Amino acid sequence: MNEVVNPDAALTAPPRRSRMRAAALPCALFAVLAVMPAAAHFGAAGYLPLVTRTMIVGLAAMSLDLLIGCGAMISFGHAAFIGIGAYAVGILSSHGIDDAFVQLAAALVVSGLFALLTGAISLRTQGVYFIMITLAFGQMLYFLLTSLAAYGGDDGLSLSRSHVFGAPLLKNSLTLYYVAFGLLLIFYLLCRAIVMSRFGRVLRGIKDNPIRMRAIGFAPYRYQLTAYVIAGMIAAVAGFLLANASEFVSPAYVSWQRSGDLIFMVVLGGLGTLHGAILGAAAFTLLEEFLSGLTEYWGMIFGPLLIVVVLYARGGLASLLRRAP
Repeated sequence: MNEVVNPDAALTAPPRRSRMRAAALPCALFAVLAVMPAAAHFGAAGYLPLVTRTMIVGLAAMSLDLLIGCGAMISFGHAAFIGIGAYAVGILSSHGIDDAFVQLAAALVVSGLFALLTGAISLRTQGVYFIMITLAFGQMLYFLLTSLAAYGGDDGLSLSRSHVFGAPLLKNSLTLYYVAFGLLLIFYLLCRAIVMSRFGRVLRGIKDNPIRMRAIGFAPYRYQLTAYVIAGMIAAVAGFLLANASEFVSPAYVSWQRSGDLIFMVVLGGLGTLHGAILGAAAFTLLEEFLSGLTEYWGMIFGPLLIVVVLYARGGLASLLRRAP
């Protein structure tokens, strides 16, 4: 008996080889990150904090990619959530509360409420108006933090790393590295599941044609607000890790320049790919570190170089690497 083939499925399902090729890049990326500490045995121990910081920034960039790449919500105040996560550690630590789970819970709750409030207002607008309102909320938080003299004000606040079950486990750089790696992997898989779910398909449909999605019974506002809250809470986790990695928090974490850097990382890595945001963060951070060691005017080289990459590597680094033989 001849097998019956569904022509629609044949048209819509990507070839198996294409799916395997698409999965190879993120698998290789996480495999490299997993074995990176082994380089410490070959004289590269000094780079471990830098890679840890790269993963943390990559987590924040990935959360923004969930908004921009999947929901077409270009937030210019996304760094505010990093600041909330960082200051949850700093403020609680200054009051003698150094338990990592308490600090992380506080970061998630406050960032979720902040995202719910600001998103409920911002998402009533579109386009450049949405960008400007998110920027305004980010700057409001920035000036609020600079006014907190009890917590360092504009000078920032030094802190000690969080404790886990009463033990200072995160004081060990290798432990902190694998905590950052584990959270990056968990949230990557979570974001991937969200994108592939019914919720994610609706979100992408809203990005492509919100009028049509509204006509068939989906409310764009609710889906976008939910995605905004999820992305904000993930970015707060990155802030929690950043505070522990730096042992310092500052209002500079929530500045509009930091939000601009995150947007650039997402575009550089490849919109809507999730792992592309991690690649973009790695390229951005490592290139900045290398050039700043060559000259104090590294920005004059860094800016044009990134612009060339964005202009000629269409689809970002993820697309460029996927097309490589």
